Amino acid sequence: ASPACTELEVVMMDWLGQMLGLPDQFLARSGGEGGGVIQGTASEATLVALLGAKSRTMQRLKEQHPEWSDTDILGKLVGYCNKQAHSSVERAGLLGGVKLRSLQPDSKRRLRGDTLREAMDEDIRNGLIPFYVVATLGTTSSCAFDALDEIGDVCNSRDVWLHVDAAYAGSAFICPEYRYLMKGVEKADSFNFNPHKWMLVNFDCSAMWLKQPRWIVDAFNVDPLYLKHDQQGSAPDYRHWQIPLGRRFRSLKLWFVLRLYGVANLQKHIRKQIALAHLFEKLLTEDERFELYEDVTMGLVCFRVKGSNDINEELLRRINGRGKIHLVPSKIDDVYFLRLAVCSRFTEDN
Repeated sequence: ASPACTELEVVMMDWLGQMLGLPDQFLARSGGEGGGVIQGTASEATLVALLGAKSRTMQRLKEQHPEWSDTDILGKLVGYCNKQAHSSVERAGLLGGVKLRSLQPDSKRRLRGDTLREAMDEDIRNGLIPFYVVATLGTTSSCAFDALDEIGDVCNSRDVWLHVDAAYAGSAFICPEYRYLMKGVEKADSFNFNPHKWMLVNFDCSAMWLKQPRWIVDAFNVDPLYLKHDQQGSAPDYRHWQIPLGRRFRSLKLWFVLRLYGVANLQKHIRKQIALAHLFEKLLTEDERFELYEDVTMGLVCFRVKGSNDINEELLRRINGRGKIHLVPSKIDDVYFLRLAVCSRFTEDN
């Protein structure tokens, strides 16, 4: 009900999209139907995209098979993600009432196009209908990047909705030198990252862009008389782009950060933190007691003491027990490792 809030959000999402180098069809300024919206969290964006994908697929199938009921279709729908995708993807499947398959990544923890294609072929043979894929750019455990370009080709050839979850790593795309990691983003239907994670914006501010928001609007649109207004259709009605009806003026804090720092200073902040992560990587490789668990691309370093999982668990207990810094562990293929994420803008290298 506030035109000023809506207008600022439209403009801020275009500014942010331009900073990342997103394709024009995601931006309102292109004059097409695409545009951005600020959600509360990436988990919310994943669920919203899933519900949009469900709405689009159900409409298509009903046109092709008028005799099928909603229940017939819902029982057949299946979505896909990397086994290393965030747990919120699995949760979106539960909340959306659809099957979701976690697929085995390659040795670099990336989900590949061939793996996805084989899984879809197998499901189609079994009478299921692929409708939604989440590609993760910067997985939670080890900051791995799915092969977005390959996944995009598979989704586009089969008319399957592709959602990109770049919750943490997406902030780095404001630096042109990291955009190679989002190659193929033009093949996605929706894209999301969290400025509240790494771009100095206070929680909660999760930026989501959609090429065709009409599917989300269709999925969420319940229009009683008391919510109708004279300006319908002249600007985005953001209550139809999200789960709650009410919303806060989140674009204001984005405006403050962008105006206060400017693009160049935000890029400097990202580059400095990635450099600090590489410094920590160098210190580790020079100490024969430690080993790196993954390549370092962003501000996350995955490492462990050479030896058993128990030794690493004990090390974590001691580090966190001192209260100086806080590390969060993870476990992949039964290997326990520690994760150092450079997050604070006050972290220095001395």
